[in-house]
Parts: sequence; C-alpha cells; structure tokens
Amino acid sequence: MKVRGWQRSAIHGSKGVFELNAKILTHPTKYWHVLEDGRVECDLCPRACRLKEGQQGLCFVRACEAGKIVLTTYGRSSGFCVDPIEKKPLNHFYPGTAVFSFGTAGCNLACRFCQNWDMSKSREMDTLADAASPADIARRANELGCRSVAFTYNDPVIFMEYAIDTAVACHELGVKTVAVTAGYISVAPRAEFFRHIDAANVDLKAFSERFYHKLTGGHLQPVLDTLVYLREQSGVWLELTTLLIPGENDSETELNEMTRWVVANLGPDVPMHFTAFHPDWKMRDTPPTPPETLTLARNIAIANGVHFAYTGNVHDRRGGSTNCAHCGALLIERDWYQLGQWNLDADGNCIRCATPCPGVFEAKPGTWGARRLPVRMKN
Repeated sequence: MKVRGWQRSAIHGSKGVFELNAKILTHPTKYWHVLEDGRVECDLCPRACRLKEGQQGLCFVRACEAGKIVLTTYGRSSGFCVDPIEKKPLNHFYPGTAVFSFGTAGCNLACRFCQNWDMSKSREMDTLADAASPADIARRANELGCRSVAFTYNDPVIFMEYAIDTAVACHELGVKTVAVTAGYISVAPRAEFFRHIDAANVDLKAFSERFYHKLTGGHLQPVLDTLVYLREQSGVWLELTTLLIPGENDSETELNEMTRWVVANLGPDVPMHFTAFHPDWKMRDTPPTPPETLTLARNIAIANGVHFAYTGNVHDRRGGSTNCAHCGALLIERDWYQLGQWNLDADGNCIRCATPCPGVFEAKPGTWGARRLPVRMKN
C-alpha cells in the first residue's frame, strides 16, 4: 500500500501495514483496464469512469495513480457507531441485536435527495475523521457484543477492498457482516463483494428509468440485476428499502409495478421497507412524505403478494411489526427500534401455526433496544 502525505504511526491490517494518520491512503484494486488513449477505465460499477493520471472517479475514493486505479480511503472512516440492526433497516436478521456501523466518504450515485449527503457527497478527506484496520473493527465489534458489522452511511461498493478485508476479519471472530447499498455494481466485483456479506439491505430507489436518470445519475437495470443475483445466486439475506418522494416515485401505478416485479422475480418473502423522505441536500423544496403514502405503499405491496412490508422513518407500530404470512398472528412487535412481543419459537416458527418466518433468527431476540452508541477507535 502506498501512502501520500505525512505519516506518524503504522498499524497491521489483514493486507499488511498501512499508515494510520496519513492524509491519503492508497490501496491497490483490480477492477480496471487501460484504454488505447492511455486513460484507465474503472470496471467496479456501471458508471465506468475513464480517468487520466491524478483524476478521481465520481465516487471520489477511487483514483488513477501511476496508471492504475487505487482506493484512496482504505482504513479511514467518517465514524463508528453501534446501532440497532432494525435501523439499517433489517427486520429479519438477528432482530434486537447491536450492529457496529461505519462508512467512509463518497458515493457512485449522485442522488439529489441523499439523506447522508454530508458523508456520501463529501469531497474532503477531513470527513474521514477516524481510522482503524479491518482487524481492529472486528475486535472492537466483538468486544462490544455486536452480532454484526454494517458497511453503511455511504455505499460500501466503492470501498469494497476495505469492506472485504473487514468482513474476513469479522468472520474469523464469528461476527456477521451487513451491506447497506444501492446495488450499483458490475458483474465480476458483485460476485466477489457479496461472497463476504451475510445480509444486505438494497436501496431500490424507484421503479422507473426516468427517476434513476433524473435524480440519481444512474440506471435502474443494473440494480434489478443485482437483486436477482442476490436472490438466485447468493446466500445473502436480502431486504429492500424504497424512500418514497412525493411526486417522484410514489404513484400507485409505480408501486404496483415495483411490488409485482419483486414478487415475480425475488419471491414473496423478501421484506420491503417504505420509508419517509424529508427535505434534504438538493431537494429541500420537496415536501416530506405523508404517513398515509407509506401506509398506502405497504397495503399495495401486501395486496400484490409481498408477505412482509414495512413503513419507516415514522412512528407506526403496526407498520413496523412482523406478522405471520400464514395466519396473521403478531410475530415481532416493534415500536420504532424497540422490540415488544416476540412470538417465534426457538426455530423461528410462528407459535400459533408453526409456519416458519423467513429470515435469520436466534432462539431469543437481542436486547440492544433503540440505543445509539458512538465509538471512537483508539490509535
């Protein structure tokens, strides 16, 4: 690994030694090729940035150096925090447990409505205020009793080398891994990245090419391809989230098309989360999502065969709770991120009718609750 800028102390990661306090950390990558005109094309995602020496891709963290694409933020984070797993949101993956969360900076989409724009849209290295090796992250998560580590806040696809090394270190300690992602990744890196992931919440931002082109600078089809891959060719537990934006992706027509596609292509047991937009980033003049819209979306999903549809970013105990797909009994009660009644047996079956609840469960729910614990990694 190369280091540019000043440095003070070194720490051993799973890929060797890197400098903890360097201004810019670079790490080799392999998904790129050289073009005839001398530029280097990044093959990580469908954006296919073509870079000259010294240029960064739209994601900000992958750059052309010495005729190769390097990752410039390996070992650096915008911060670490212990969250409830339901905050990702994942409702069927070790409910009630703590997840050790972190992200870096940058993103390979350009969403005008980004809710984490201070990190995902950052073009400042100072955003990366904390540092840790993959082994340190795994150790700290394990010490804090976290069942999993989440790559979140910004999209882990763009820092996949750091995420993969961290996942390997986590698995060595029995800690699971979670990716919170938009799923905007090319075929080869997709297979390598998700091979190290236990659960994913994929942000299906809308169900129209118009929306993706206009508001994210991306395309819909690559995301759909990722979803089908995860469901058919991986062992990753999958849940979906759609942020409903008034007048953009919340029509009954689009919600019907989306939820029918999910049932037909992913099956009825993939949970869907419909969450509320609040004015932010470059869409501050757009009104917040009415709670009624979320309820409508949930009802449409259920009517179209989705077994587990949830509302989010609003206080809706009914919309946040899990019911049996067969008999309708309350299985997991949720009030925001706090669990209430638990009506699954030790094998994850409904205690009324014995129908299995799809997901990854333990005999008892976690007890982390709704707490949020910021964590400072020590140098």
